Amino acid sequence: MKRVPVVMKSVAALAATSLLLGGCVSTSAGSSGLYAQPIGNAPVTANPTPYSDALYCLADYARRYNLPAPRMAVGRISDYTGTISADGGRQITQGASLMANSALAKSGARIVERYDTSVSELELRYANNRLIGDEAVSPQDPGYRRILAGQVPGSDFYIVGGITEVNYNIRSAGFDAGMGQVKDNGGSGLLNGRVFVMNVAIDLRMVQTTTLEVVDVVSYQKQIVGREISAGVFDFLNGNVFDISAGSSGLEPVQLAVRALVERATVEFMSNLYGAPGPEVCLNPANDPLNTLTAGATGNYYAQHPNTDSNNGQTRADPNRWHDRRDGSVRRVSQ
Repeated sequence: MKRVPVVMKSVAALAATSLLLGGCVSTSAGSSGLYAQPIGNAPVTANPTPYSDALYCLADYARRYNLPAPRMAVGRISDYTGTISADGGRQITQGASLMANSALAKSGARIVERYDTSVSELELRYANNRLIGDEAVSPQDPGYRRILAGQVPGSDFYIVGGITEVNYNIRSAGFDAGMGQVKDNGGSGLLNGRVFVMNVAIDLRMVQTTTLEVVDVVSYQKQIVGREISAGVFDFLNGNVFDISAGSSGLEPVQLAVRALVERATVEFMSNLYGAPGPEVCLNPANDPLNTLTAGATGNYYAQHPNTDSNNGQTRADPNRWHDRRDGSVRRVSQ
């Protein structure tokens, strides 16, 4: 009989919790047109690696000394490890070619598209059939787009290669510790921890487009560390059961490790093409990146207007810029 009030309290608590959770979601759309507001408010940020600074330092080095930027293209940088995750997807990113394009942009290289030319090929086909019209210049000029010999610039070099290794559990270590009381209704506790190391490797080569000669080869690997710590307490108190546990785990991002490998390889490729003697070109205060440099942690672009004093590579990496809750200028317009 004494347990009935405890059970009733538990049922009431569960019912109250259910009603509280149900209040967050409605089956009727509100005035905003949404059933529920998404959680989270983290702004968009740049995605640099420890080698990103070196890349746009090279871009600044080339600009300061008026070094010619080679035309670069990126081919297939495939995942050759064949690893499959538990849910059936690929364990390693399939976007290494896209990472290489971003890395080349940070280094100030001139990039020509060779990875996905489907839109350009379609437009050239339409233009060849006089189906794409541009603004007419004169009655004698019907305004269809013309195809001119040599209008598509060629690349000087291109980068290809692949992700060639992923090795799990190169080294691991852990511990488990438990304690408890031997008497009836005695409590117990458990503490455990684990650390493991894996690695991923990449092999890239730079090819001279006109001769197909492999002029540079880079092979790198990066180790990745993961850890897990957890603790728990289990106890009986006056007929009630308490099971409390807490833990923390973390794994160094595997795909970010691939990006770091690609950026380090790109640093070596581009420093060779620019003739940079080494990292010391970034130590000289005269070689610090200017605030008008379009290359930055987010990539690079060709400035269409003379506004690089307020819109440049550094401002693009500002997490508060253009955010309607963090940038007052946007907020004033939206309100």
